[in-house]
Amino acid sequence: MAYMSETHAARGDSALGGYVPTLVARWRAWRSYRATVAALSALTDAELDDIGVTRGEIRAVARRAR
Repeated sequence: MAYMSETHAARGDSALGGYVPTLVARWRAWRSYRATVAALSALTDAELDDIGVTRGEIRAVARRAR
């Protein structure tokens, strides 16, 4: 008796296969953004001035840093 088995590797184009990596990447980007905002917010105004950033620019700088 002959037996044949076929296996397929998980592909990224399935609904769940593409969604999970995207979700993880977005979560990591959000965590990086929050860490950058927290670090810059902890600096004094003089320290921010030294690096050429104002308090109003912190969120924009954090978005670009991702």
